[in-house]
Amino acid sequence: MASSAKSFLADAGYGEQELDANSALMELDKGLRSGKLGEQCEAVVRFPRLFQKYPFPILINSAFLKLADVFRVGNNFLRLCVLKVTQQSEKHLEKILNVDEFVKRVFSVIHSNDPVARAITLRMLGSMASIIPERKNAHHSIRQSLDSHDNVEVEAAIFAAANFSAQSKDFAVGICNKISEMIQGLATPVDLKLKLIPILQHMHHDASLASSSRQLLQQLVTSYPSTKMVIVTLHTFTLLAASSLVDIPKQIQLLLQYLKNDPRKAVKRLAIQDLKLLANKTPHTWSRENIQALCESALHTPYDSLKMGMLSVLSTLSGTIAIKQYFSSAPGTAATTTFDLVKLAQECCYHTNRGIAAHGVRILTNISASCQEKDLLPLEQDAVFGLEALLVLCSQDDSPGAQATLKITLTCMVKLVKCRPHLSQSVVESLLTQLQSAQDSARILMCHCLAAIAMQLPVLADGILGDLMDLYKLIGQSATDKKQELLVSLATVIFVSSQKALSTEIKTVIKQQLENASNGWTAYRIARQASRMGNHDMARELYQSLLTQVASEHFYFWLNSLKEFSHAEQCLTGLQEDNYSSALSCIAEALKSYHKGIASLTAASTPLNPLSFQCGFVKLRIDLLQAFSQLICTCNSLKTSPPPAIATTIAMTSGNDLQRCGRISNQMKHSMEEFRNLATRYGDLYQSSFDADSATLRNVELQQQSCLLISHAIEALILDPESTSFQEYSSNGTAHVESEYERRMMSVFNHVLEEVESLNRKYAPVSYLHTACLCNAVIALLKVPLSFQRYFFQKLQSTSIKLALSPSPRNPAEPIAVQNNQQLALKVEGVVQHGSKPGLFRKIQSVCLNVSSVLQSKSGQDYKIPIDNMTNEMEQRVEPHNDYFSTQFLLNFVILGTHNITVESSVIDSNGIVWKTGPKTTIFVKSLEDPYSQQVRLQQQQGQPPSQQQQQRTAYSRF
Repeated sequence: MASSAKSFLADAGYGEQELDANSALMELDKGLRSGKLGEQCEAVVRFPRLFQKYPFPILINSAFLKLADVFRVGNNFLRLCVLKVTQQSEKHLEKILNVDEFVKRVFSVIHSNDPVARAITLRMLGSMASIIPERKNAHHSIRQSLDSHDNVEVEAAIFAAANFSAQSKDFAVGICNKISEMIQGLATPVDLKLKLIPILQHMHHDASLASSSRQLLQQLVTSYPSTKMVIVTLHTFTLLAASSLVDIPKQIQLLLQYLKNDPRKAVKRLAIQDLKLLANKTPHTWSRENIQALCESALHTPYDSLKMGMLSVLSTLSGTIAIKQYFSSAPGTAATTTFDLVKLAQECCYHTNRGIAAHGVRILTNISASCQEKDLLPLEQDAVFGLEALLVLCSQDDSPGAQATLKITLTCMVKLVKCRPHLSQSVVESLLTQLQSAQDSARILMCHCLAAIAMQLPVLADGILGDLMDLYKLIGQSATDKKQELLVSLATVIFVSSQKALSTEIKTVIKQQLENASNGWTAYRIARQASRMGNHDMARELYQSLLTQVASEHFYFWLNSLKEFSHAEQCLTGLQEDNYSSALSCIAEALKSYHKGIASLTAASTPLNPLSFQCGFVKLRIDLLQAFSQLICTCNSLKTSPPPAIATTIAMTSGNDLQRCGRISNQMKHSMEEFRNLATRYGDLYQSSFDADSATLRNVELQQQSCLLISHAIEALILDPESTSFQEYSSNGTAHVESEYERRMMSVFNHVLEEVESLNRKYAPVSYLHTACLCNAVIALLKVPLSFQRYFFQKLQSTSIKLALSPSPRNPAEPIAVQNNQQLALKVEGVVQHGSKPGLFRKIQSVCLNVSSVLQSKSGQDYKIPIDNMTNEMEQRVEPHNDYFSTQFLLNFVILGTHNITVESSVIDSNGIVWKTGPKTTIFVKSLEDPYSQQVRLQQQQGQPPSQQQQQRTAYSRF
């Protein structure tokens, strides 16, 4: 189990003993200076790892200058190693500070008599094109080398020319004629022409350049009709059109023309590949005629491989806006065209080739999902029948091709059911029927599909549990990896389908099978799924059984905390409406377990994996339960200490109508503030969870909404019944619901709002009806079993920011000295670090840097200084480039003393949402009096007037 704990410590680090940046560089430098070639090469190839660990400019600049020296004086093999390192570390090149020096050392090799050395230098220059796009000496060398008689050097020059053309408009304009002459020249061999043509894809810097390149390509396509030439030219044509954008419709027509008229299969395949590229990049540029022409070609082609390619283009288009444009055509032509695409899809649904059938079904599903026209409604049944046929075909086959087709089929099923809920019953029935006889690998995928459908719609009735349990018993006989995976998938479906608590019989069967055939990791995964679905009693028993099976103390504490949380949530399932004393004891019992759990969770955290989200989420849950408990006690206080007899008189004399209710009014006010405070803290937790999946974020949002709901109910029923508006809260139920937990929470929200609104209209506060309504609202919220979502257990995306400030002190506690008449230029550099799946849920668009300074201790006299000069509060937004950003702030420190500067970073994603990810860095600055002011002050203290010379100096001191 310890070996499988990757998700728990995902992307936490390597755990090896780290050298600091300078030591690591010195170590590699020692290798570079070695007399042995092997040691030198080993040192060179270890540089990319160094850049990855210490990605700041000061180290990267030094390292690249050392590599440039090796390149200048080493042999060709070392140069080749340096070239590879440069190409691997391309995103770090812009951090080189001494670009001129670096280029000078590399460029000196271009004058070598060895053509291989010159070729490596050209490739090196090409790899550096992003930082030296306008270097004329590099441009000149590339042009010269294109005329070389050495093939290796010419190929290197072509590589460099392509890279520089992509970066520099001047170079592209200058080289275009040279390239076209070489391509059209009779002396140039054909294989060289094939390498030169792709350079033209970069000629998109302005319209005239793109136009002349297109004309040249058009000539080539007609002048050189050989297969290789046509393929390379057409593909370059497509890439040029995709970059310059204006010629895409023309390019689509050209490719369709080749697809229809050219008899060569290789050319047809390339046309299909390029059409797919354009369908992905610009689906909105496809006209109805284009799609129609593609349908006709697909209908008439006798080759399955080509038909499959064309269908893959059509299935890509069917999931985009192009399909709506296709069906919203002129009334006169609609019948025939609709017939063509639909006819093609219907024909292909039952094709003997699985891939073709999958694309046909996908087209029908996309049409059914996106087009709601009346005459297209019968297509849903065609889609369902096609999906069922494919399901039967693929579920019996264990080959990778069949599994890939099955994935497409099941994805289409989920999409169809989401858009057309009335089809869910037949789809689920066919899945359950097929589940009995399918192969294990297919069963796993089918279980995922069933769970995905059941999360959206409550379609799995209790009646099917018997079948699922029989299958579960059957699977548990063997212990292969596939069976283990299937146990987890099937258990998930069982948890989703039994929306209420699991029966004792089901729990016994699951535990028996786990004891018989599974390993600890499978049991943990099933327990995790039970926690996600709210089956906490099952989860608690599984966590309890795993406690003694882990190898590490941290894992023991982690499992122990999960067991306690599950037990705490299990205590809350016994809540009953109108029974408030038992509700208080249930909450007290749950809190006891939660406090044990949070202690255990804190012990499970490590410096590399601090479990900050988990701790934050659980602490909020504890505070929420305490707030609920306090609210029920407050409601009970109406019975234990009702308003005094003179309460009405006190209310009239004080002018505060709430005093009629006695002491409960003040307690309710405190309670409302407590819930609002909790809602704010849930909002902060949401904002700090940049890497969380959408289901986890929605869960946090629902907790926040429940706090807001209770605070709103207190205000509406007791504190301010007249001015409360119900409009802003009434639209909650209209959003699309993603899970059973969300569905149940939303129904509780709506029910509570209706109750509060009806009471608010009928009765004046405060009566037992009002307090009973609040208590019942609390109990209704707590009766929905809490769902511990994915991010609580595993981190699929990992993003962190590393900041470096300069100037920075040698010792962190030591302040930086600054004179009070000068400004401090604070440079902030940062690196964005990613885990194994960058940008899985959201990507960083820009980084927001906030700098503030606070005076910690004064030294010297108090002067009257304008408020503006007292503090520094600045904010800047920077966009990271290749995961690196830098900016500068000018700070004033007029007041003498020690100032504390805090730099805090937060990120803004591609939707413009701000996430408070941190980190926060602090440095100290000591503001010192400038020497001249100090001298003047001392003289004034001693009663001496400043001398003439000093008076003159003050006039010019600014200069």
